[in-house]
Amino acid sequence: MTKKRDFYEILEISKNASQDEIKKAYRKQALKYHPDRNPDDKKSEEKFKEAAEAYEVLSNEQKRQRYDQYGHAGVGGAGGYSGHGMSMDDIFSNFGDIFGDFFGGGGSSFSGFGGRQSGRRVSKGSNIRVKVKLTLNEIANGVEKKLKVNKYVPCKKCSGTGAAEGSAFSTCHTCRGTGQVTRITSTFIGQMQTASICPTCNGEGKSITNKCTVCYGEGIVKDDEVITINIPAGVANGMQLSVSGRGNAARRGGVNGDMILAIEEEKHDELFRDGNDLLYNLFITFPDATLGSNAEIPTLDGKVKIKIEQGTQSGKILRLRGKGLPEINSYGKGDLLVRVNVWIPKNISKDEKKLLEKLNESNNFQPNPEKSDKNFFEKMKDYFD
Repeated sequence: MTKKRDFYEILEISKNASQDEIKKAYRKQALKYHPDRNPDDKKSEEKFKEAAEAYEVLSNEQKRQRYDQYGHAGVGGAGGYSGHGMSMDDIFSNFGDIFGDFFGGGGSSFSGFGGRQSGRRVSKGSNIRVKVKLTLNEIANGVEKKLKVNKYVPCKKCSGTGAAEGSAFSTCHTCRGTGQVTRITSTFIGQMQTASICPTCNGEGKSITNKCTVCYGEGIVKDDEVITINIPAGVANGMQLSVSGRGNAARRGGVNGDMILAIEEEKHDELFRDGNDLLYNLFITFPDATLGSNAEIPTLDGKVKIKIEQGTQSGKILRLRGKGLPEINSYGKGDLLVRVNVWIPKNISKDEKKLLEKLNESNNFQPNPEKSDKNFFEKMKDYFD
């Protein structure tokens, strides 16, 4: 699979570019690679789609924030943008007003570039938001999920057209099928021509003469749909992923909306997450800390044995490298940090008390911290910073 280019690189802008700069940069790329200027040029068409995809994300503050934080996975890692996921219909439907500004037309007209004179409006379905609960193991390895979602889907009776038998249409008499109406007004500098969406057919260029009896002309109905998605490894609680085209279907055969996945992280019984690191509290006995021993530590890959050195102090941090969570969009992995806690019993017998009092008389059992032990708080401060 071809590695996707950075959206800022595509539009040739810096990461702190303003919305006005983003729009101007997209205008430049759209003019340069527009299909009407580059007929039958597949390379230019791909660059045109690529620029539209970059603009679609960076012009939206929420999507831009997710992209800046998580890269391509933040706006499509679960099956959203794959390759150049936007079709030409998507682009002209979503950015019709912008193209009107760029190319001299109005509304969704593209006059001035020869082949896209028709301004038929393509509707777009609304987005849906779905919560997805993931365990730490699923986050560590990535997971395929099947979600049952109740949403608007195309009507099977009329194949999403809204018309009985799928063909009961007539050309709009107002716009004559173009989807837009043109008005000429006189101003002090001369005549001005403007184009707008046809009010009769709402930009569709046609009207239904006999409505479907199931969807009543809407072309969509509510129904359950099972959607399979692939969630990449390394996602985090609160992250949102966009799955392109899996939202609500649009009225009468338009462009589907998107499905927004809100990630919810389920708590692990023993491990705690801190970024890409995992934390574990290990409790050992006083004799084990004094004499040294072995201990079993839970990881996301199963149990592992570690060695407790003789004279280990309570609060010591042991690091198991690479046993944490993966960095999203990267090959890096966090660590598993084991905090050693020496367990002090609250209730002891008389014999145990005498034994401890005897041990307490020995100089070996008197506190004599080394320099590394004295710097414990500095170490913890550095870690949490």
